[in-house]
Amino acid sequence: MTPSTAGSATRWGILATGRIARGFATNLRDVPGARLAAVGSRSEGAAEAFARDLGDSDTRAHPSYDALVADPDVDVVYLASPHSLHLEHARLAFAAGKPVLCEKPLTLNHADGEALFAAAGDLFCMEAMWMACHPLVRDLRRRLEAGEFGTPRQAHADLGFVVARDASTRLWDPALGAGALLDMGIYPLTFARIMLGPFAEVAAAGSLSESGIDLDVAVAARHSGGAVSALTTSMTSTTPRNASISTDEGLLELPAPFHHPPYAVWTPVDGEPQRFETPEPVLGTGLGNEAAHVQECLRDGLSESPLVPRSQTLELLAVMDDVRRLLGVRYPGES
Repeated sequence: MTPSTAGSATRWGILATGRIARGFATNLRDVPGARLAAVGSRSEGAAEAFARDLGDSDTRAHPSYDALVADPDVDVVYLASPHSLHLEHARLAFAAGKPVLCEKPLTLNHADGEALFAAAGDLFCMEAMWMACHPLVRDLRRRLEAGEFGTPRQAHADLGFVVARDASTRLWDPALGAGALLDMGIYPLTFARIMLGPFAEVAAAGSLSESGIDLDVAVAARHSGGAVSALTTSMTSTTPRNASISTDEGLLELPAPFHHPPYAVWTPVDGEPQRFETPEPVLGTGLGNEAAHVQECLRDGLSESPLVPRSQTLELLAVMDDVRRLLGVRYPGES
C-alpha cells in the first residue's frame, strides 16, 4: 500500500502510546510529507491524550488496535508495543492490508521473526533500526565498503545504562522479553553486522538476574570476511556507549551515543585525525530519518528496506537466540 495520491502526505498510524511511540510521533513533525493520521491504544483515554498532545486537529484516536489498523486513512502502521507482542500486532496490521514499521527487536526469537515476515508476504515490513538510517552511519558504512578506510579487522561497540528496578515492567519481566540483550545489545550487534558483514561464529558470557533475565552481556564474534568484534551491553552499569572500527590503515571512532552519533573521527596510521559530520540533516532525534526512509520505500513500491533487509533482521535474531542459549536465558513458552 502506498499513499493514496502521488505526492500526498504519508498517513501514519501509531499502535501503542508508550515512550518510544511518543518519541516517534514527535519526530514525525520534522519529516517532510509525514502526518500522524491516527493512534490506537487499549485505553481510549490514552489514545485521545496522545492524539491531542502529538497530532493535529484531524488525528483520530482509536480505542483498540483493531480499529487503528482498519482505519482506511492510515497508509502505514508503526508498531510501538512491547516486543513480545509484535508478532500478534503485526498480524493484525497485515490482515488489514497495512505495511508495518516494527520496533526493534522485531520479535523475541528467530522463529517468530520468520512467522512475522511470512505473514507480511509482499507488504512492506521493516524492523525499526533507526541507527541504520542515520545519515552519518550510512555515510561511514558507504565509505568503509568503498575501501576509503582500508580493510576492517576489528569492531568494538557498547551500549548500557542503569535500569532501575522500579522501571517499566517490560524491562524486567521475562514474559515480555526483558533483559539487556534485546533492548540494548541489539545496537552493538547491528553495528557490527552492518560494518563488518554477516556473523560466522559467536561466543558469549554474561550475568543473569534471579528471574533469569540477562543483566550484563559480552559477545565475541567472527564475521564472514574474517574480521572480529567485541560487543557489550548492560542494564546494571553506566558504560561508554561508544564504538570503533580498526582497519589496516587506521582507527574510526564513533563517540557516545554511537547509535546516533554526533560525529565520527578517522585517524589514519601516522596521520592527523579527520572529523566527519553528518552529510545530511538529522530529522528530529534521528527517528525521523527512519520514517523518511520508510516513506521512500513505500513510494518506490518496495516490500523491504535496502538499509534494514529482512535477511539481516532474521540473522540478528538468530545470533541473539545463540547468545541467549549460551547464557542460559529462555523466555516463558520457549522450548
